[in-house]
Amino acid sequence: MLQAAKLKQYAAQCLAELFGTFILILIGDLSVAQNKFTKSSVSLGVNISYGTAVYVAIMIAGPISGAHINPAVTLGLLSLRKMKVVQSLFYIVGQFTGAFLGSGMVYLVYYTQINIYDGGLRQIDGPNSTADIFYTVPAPGIPNWNCLVDAIISTALLLIFIMALGNDYNNLISNAAKPFAFVLFVMTLGVSMGFNCGNPMNPARDFGPRLFTGCVYGRKVFSANNYYFWTAIVGPIIGAIIGVWIYEGYLVLMKKYANISDIVHIDAVEQPNQREHDKSYHIDKQVSSESS
Repeated sequence: MLQAAKLKQYAAQCLAELFGTFILILIGDLSVAQNKFTKSSVSLGVNISYGTAVYVAIMIAGPISGAHINPAVTLGLLSLRKMKVVQSLFYIVGQFTGAFLGSGMVYLVYYTQINIYDGGLRQIDGPNSTADIFYTVPAPGIPNWNCLVDAIISTALLLIFIMALGNDYNNLISNAAKPFAFVLFVMTLGVSMGFNCGNPMNPARDFGPRLFTGCVYGRKVFSANNYYFWTAIVGPIIGAIIGVWIYEGYLVLMKKYANISDIVHIDAVEQPNQREHDKSYHIDKQVSSESS
């Protein structure tokens, strides 16, 4: 049986993940709502808001839980045995609960605006739909298999970057800069891969709010778009596991060749072979001038 101290630790981590994910969904989905109500065709503001939300969530949850704020991240690390099974369950419960509560707060903040937009009739699809404020949906004409591929690839990229960022062999970035780099990468994925289905890289970000909207809009939120919802759960989990194991395989090279003395860095003013050439040239010149 688990010790009481471990259970307390897991409970604290669950609460931290809940709080961080709550902030992520609250800030992120508020920006989606505003984008919808203002009828903006530009999603850059949403991507910036989600990037900022990720940063705030990291600052909140990071010291206690490491700020996974994403079940796919937790399960990817679990597949590497970097977490205990019970611990990962606490994380995931916190993440889904935080996402559910965050979407509820968004609904409360924009309750009147939602009524104005849909006339008080909660709609899942159509021109006056407001349910899509809370969860991801495929773009018109995009089939679920394509959304699944999108989710797998985007989440695999995310996990590869997370693993690279936190790797002990990577001395190219300071600890203080890591959250900013992560935020920038999340925003980049939103700008580059958000068009198909809104970047379903986080099962909690989609399923938690979808569960909330199911309580308000009805259970048809789960059958909408030919039962699309499952791709936003399964795709990120598959992608996360693929991503961590790709990087785990890459670590074989990292452990053998990282930070060796003759690495040619792209940001170096002089390349190692050029420095050796210049050194040899100056020695030969000095010997020549002394002999003359």
